Amino acid sequence: MTSHQSTQTMKPATAAKKLGVYLEATPAEFQEGVVSRAELNELQANPPAWLQELRKNGPHPRPVVAQRLGISIAGLARGGITDPLTTEQIEELRQELPEWLQKERATQAEVRKETVRIKERDAERAERAARGERSA
Repeated sequence: MTSHQSTQTMKPATAAKKLGVYLEATPAEFQEGVVSRAELNELQANPPAWLQELRKNGPHPRPVVAQRLGISIAGLARGGITDPLTTEQIEELRQELPEWLQKERATQAEVRKETVRIKERDAERAERAARGERSA
């Protein structure tokens, strides 16, 4: 039996998400076509000028904006940020540090601490279970 491997393709929106760029800011030929896995790998390995420019200056999609601000996507929405932002706009927010952003950063820090605490607790429980002890 011979194996037939078809070319794996994805929608432009999926490719843009994997590349971390805002789809509407990409060139028309990118938005209108399909992207193969090989093309995506090539874009990641050797980004063309338009991709380098988008990654550097934006506009950036919400997940990238949230990451650069150190908050969650939900935190962006709570702060009233629903549109893509440029790198310059993100830097302005970081400089101004409005109250909502300070609050969201504190919330995110608490979430991270709780995640670490739970991970440590689960590791301790797993270690006790491996030794045959009962958990408290």
